[in-house]
Amino acid sequence: MLTDRQLDNYAEVLLWGIKTARDGHYKKNDIILVRYDLAALKLAEILQKKILDQGMHPVLRLSATSTMELAFYKTANPAQLVFQAPGDRELCEHLNGSMYLHAPESLTHLSVVDPRKIGRAAVARKPLRDILSRREEKGLFGWTLCSLPTPAQARHAGRSLKEYAREIIKACYLDTANPVRAWDAILKKAAAIKKWLNSMQVTAYHIESDRIDIMLTPGQQRRWVGVSGHNIPSFELFLSPDWRGTEGVYYANQPSFHNGNYVEGVRLEFKKGSAVRMQAKKGVNFVKKQLSMDRGANKVGEFSLTDTRFSKIDRFMANTLYDENYGGRYGNCHLAVGASYTDTYAGNPARLTREIKAQLGFNDSALHWDLINTEDKRVTAHLKSGRKQVIYEKGKFTY
Repeated sequence: MLTDRQLDNYAEVLLWGIKTARDGHYKKNDIILVRYDLAALKLAEILQKKILDQGMHPVLRLSATSTMELAFYKTANPAQLVFQAPGDRELCEHLNGSMYLHAPESLTHLSVVDPRKIGRAAVARKPLRDILSRREEKGLFGWTLCSLPTPAQARHAGRSLKEYAREIIKACYLDTANPVRAWDAILKKAAAIKKWLNSMQVTAYHIESDRIDIMLTPGQQRRWVGVSGHNIPSFELFLSPDWRGTEGVYYANQPSFHNGNYVEGVRLEFKKGSAVRMQAKKGVNFVKKQLSMDRGANKVGEFSLTDTRFSKIDRFMANTLYDENYGGRYGNCHLAVGASYTDTYAGNPARLTREIKAQLGFNDSALHWDLINTEDKRVTAHLKSGRKQVIYEKGKFTY
């Protein structure tokens, strides 16, 4: 559904993404992993050539199909469920960049699988993610991801495949003469807002909407980050708060497709940092089992805000990458349960040990699940001076 020119533009934006996302510089002989779903084959072929042209080494990995995923979770015995292939750890220890080209053929194929099996497999893969996180903290690694239109996504979003593709083209500026220049302009605008947010001395953020009333504690040495190249598209600004200060109720009015399951109307009540009550209109059993995956799964790892002036996304896309960047009338916020992002640390992330992360309230988990709210909301910063300042309302930062 994308023309050759649009696919080439997409590849250029993804290369911009991994370069922007990495603190260090890429050089010849760096190793770039390209993971792709079958429907993204053509984009993978274009990226392979561009990476080779830059003197780097592309490593191509075709993702499992939905049939393969379902067979794995239904058939694997306990040892097979947590098995890691020889060479996976070595590859992670040498990667300089990673791209994931998401083009799912199904969004709900794992709904018949016990969520605990999905959780055990995710926990087993976490050490590999930890390796990449440490490399990223040292400026040795950068990553990005994107999504391509597929019939399954279009159907769940209530769109024709052509309409769905048009939304992706619009959101990523693929129909412009120079999409990289457009992303550079967004990066510059976002930098000004982040500088403003990070200039404040904040003790807590109060988020209020019709169905949200929650307090978040930013914690020590935190900073707002975002529009960093990690996701294409990405318009959100976010931080990883000190999970221990979370109190109140959060509600996700956007449905979510996660790990092959559909959930709707998730309501979480937090006390002393942990979700103590979990409700959902649909998929509540899956929600409860995901949030019991490990000790950090029921705690907050991220809070994010998207300004409607940045994002052209104004429709539900049945894809978290797009839905967490929804612009529409009131923008959106999302709260992620599970793992924190250490790039929100205001110091040098390379110096963060496991002990220091724990002391600062960075959450650790094999889970990271974005739950999205698009209601009209107000976010108020409680400042150390005792003043209060509204930083976000009517879908926009007040900067």
